[in-house]
Formats: sequence, structure tokens, C-alpha cells
Amino acid sequence: MKILVTVKRVEDPESKIKVKPDGSGIVTEGVNYKMNPFDEIAVEEALRLQAAHKGEVVIVSMGKQDVQTEIRQALAMGADRGIWVKHEGAMDPDGASRLLQKLVEKEKPDLVILGKQAIDDDQNQTGQLLAERLGWGQATFASKEESLESDAEKNKVPGIKITGTNAQVVREVDGGLEVLELTLPAIVTTDLRLNKPRYATLPGIMKAKKKPLEELNPAGLGVDVTPKVAVAKLSPPPARKAGIKVPDVATLFDKLKNEAKVI
Repeated sequence: MKILVTVKRVEDPESKIKVKPDGSGIVTEGVNYKMNPFDEIAVEEALRLQAAHKGEVVIVSMGKQDVQTEIRQALAMGADRGIWVKHEGAMDPDGASRLLQKLVEKEKPDLVILGKQAIDDDQNQTGQLLAERLGWGQATFASKEESLESDAEKNKVPGIKITGTNAQVVREVDGGLEVLELTLPAIVTTDLRLNKPRYATLPGIMKAKKKPLEELNPAGLGVDVTPKVAVAKLSPPPARKAGIKVPDVATLFDKLKNEAKVI
């Protein structure tokens, strides 16, 4: 089977993010970047499925030349080849889904796996939009292997299980788990706890340098990626007020009730 996986380059959450004084964006100097954590989970799951069913894992990323770093990271983890859609400007989920639609039509994968959202904008829309454009079934928020019965019965169901032309996806919902059945080809988005991504080994890093990386662009794919959603302004969250010490429980109760109004 062929699995197409998307990866996005995002700001490292460990970096200290500062908003520009005019609110037009963030200060990028000194900020580290990495693969979106949800996408890293998607890559790992694709590699596990490949180990079980053979086939090919293709990595796709869109953006400036810097995104090649994340593509090569996925290739070092074990993916077979990469596709870089070169684009210098901003891109919203609508544009990303249109590009992915063209790539899916070109590559004809059996399964497309995306991280459920990117941690830089948290929009959580691309996978759903892509499924609608393709007319494919979708399962969002695929989560970890869980037992659907008692632990004694050891009835373990993997987060994503492929049987023939069908896929079974376990996802967390309020109050428990939900199992979805899909007919391939299909779209799956990955959530936390689905798996623990592997580290790239030194041999994997060396092999990644020689793996094919195809360069495309939106115009060549016939897609207009002009954003339909514009960020008007960014602003930092308000500074937290300093805490205070109270002399006794009675004072604490009074402040919680009359000042904070939480009880």
C-alpha cells in the first residue's frame, strides 16, 4: 500500500515566542523550528503500517526551502521519498487542502495521514477539507491502542488497523472510545497517545540524504493558494497578576467567593 503523510515546520514550543510591536506577526530571530508534533506521530504510524503491510511512505510538505529539514527528518525516520511544494507566502488550510487534493490525484495513495492540527495556528481543518474535496471517508483524532473490554480479556485494538481494503480507527471521545470503520482510500488525522515517534538513527540520517525529494510548486499543480483567511493582528496574552498569601482559610474562602467569584 502507499501512504501519503504531511509534515509542517512549526515554531518549537520550547522557544520563547514574542509578538512584534505592530502585531503583524512573531519575532523569528532566535526561534527554533521543528516538525509539528502531531505530524511526527503521523509519520511514525505510517512507518508502523508499512512494516505490517509493506509498500511506500511518501512525505509531503509545503513552504520555503527550510521545510526540507523536516522532510529529511521524516526520511531519516524511514520514509521512502519526499515531495516539497515550494511556496514563499502564507497559506491557510483551504490552500493546503487544494494542493493536497492535486497531490493525492497524482500519487494515488491508499491512505493519507495528517497530524490533527499544527501547533502554530491550531486550526485543525486541513484533513477534513481534504476528505471533503476527495469525497473520501475520514477518521479524525486517531488515538492509542486501547482495550475495549476488561484488561483480563486482553482485547487490544490498535489505533489504526488495516485489513484488506478496510481501516479501523480508534479515537477518544467524551466518556470513552469510539471505533470507526473506513473503506480505503481514506483520510486519518492523528492525535496524542497514538504512538511514540522513533528517533532517527545515524544510518537513517545518512540514507535520508540520498532519498529522492521532488520539488513542485502551486502554479505547476494548477492551484491558487491565495489565503482566504487573513490574520488581522496578533497580541500577547495579558500578564498574569502576582499571587498573594492569605493568613487563614476564612480569608481564602472570602476571596474565592467575593473577589474571584468561583464558589
